[in-house]
Amino acid sequence: MKFALKQFFKLLLYSILFWSFAFCSFILIRYYGRNHEKVTTVELNEVTTASEYLIFGLILGLMVGIVYAIVEFLFDKFLSKVLHLGLILLFKSIIYLIFLIFSLTLIAYLAESYIKVDFPNQRGWWITNKIFWVVTLYFIICSLIFSFIRLTNDKFGRGVIFNMIIGRYRKPREVERILMFIDLKSSTTIAESLGHLKYSQFIQDCFYYLNRIVSKYDAEIYQYVGDEAVLTWRLEKGLKQLNCIHLFFEYERRLKRNSKYFTKKYGVIPEFKAGLHSGKIIITEVGTIKKELAYHGDVINTTSRIQEQCNDYNESLLISEELLVNLKLPSKFKSIPLGEELLEGKTETLKLFAIHKTS
Repeated sequence: MKFALKQFFKLLLYSILFWSFAFCSFILIRYYGRNHEKVTTVELNEVTTASEYLIFGLILGLMVGIVYAIVEFLFDKFLSKVLHLGLILLFKSIIYLIFLIFSLTLIAYLAESYIKVDFPNQRGWWITNKIFWVVTLYFIICSLIFSFIRLTNDKFGRGVIFNMIIGRYRKPREVERILMFIDLKSSTTIAESLGHLKYSQFIQDCFYYLNRIVSKYDAEIYQYVGDEAVLTWRLEKGLKQLNCIHLFFEYERRLKRNSKYFTKKYGVIPEFKAGLHSGKIIITEVGTIKKELAYHGDVINTTSRIQEQCNDYNESLLISEELLVNLKLPSKFKSIPLGEELLEGKTETLKLFAIHKTS
């Protein structure tokens, strides 16, 4: 609940700042451009200053920002899994259209009262009003921009798309990262019992709960490969408050909490295993048609091999000694040494530890 509120207030802040800037920009453009066009729908008072118009831009931005954040949060939190994209877009469009009519009518009333500008605000004024439909089109464009920023942050991680735009990753860059390979246990057996179609739905449901906690623990999803997900952290973020450890046990807890749902729908409760490792990797852009960020380096292969050892040791979470020494495990976590392993494709042994939650 605390994290959900934190997410909401963060979205609310960004939304208010974005829409206030957007509508203030729109009003300034209209204000300074009014002498260059014939405006028949509004009688502008020539002595009214730009700052007075900006007040209404801020009011409109505040109103839209609050409503936009509430609508987006509620749909993302409660309806994204229930409704398909078409219905979500339809319902959002209706809500935003009704709200724009209400808010612009209110702004028109305030403008008439305080700066003596004659705006149309009689019932049904918006149907034939060109300014209203210009504002609506502007809202749609800005909404698409805001959604694009959110989607790119979700896909690549916060700030990554900006780095791609400025060409930061056009040349390979070496960075220090924590990697987690997380994979479904007994995946072959489950796939055979469910069939391909139902198994795909099963994986969708499993990763839905993973997606709900990724941002909570400052992780980024690098890619999905079948029933496996690859997560990554910047070193300081993964170490901070043991994010890389807490994420796995939080995910495990959420799956158990929804065990009745999985049992009823699929007849099986999902369990996952994971391997954790850290080190230097190379990040670079690859592709021209479907451009994306790619990770290269021995750390990736090693982390994958660590995760594969979970079956041999019958453990759910394995970690390399290299990463463990940088973590200060509290008493509720226990690290169990498993000895040294010569992983496939490696020439040197690696010390592995199992992580258990004691409370």
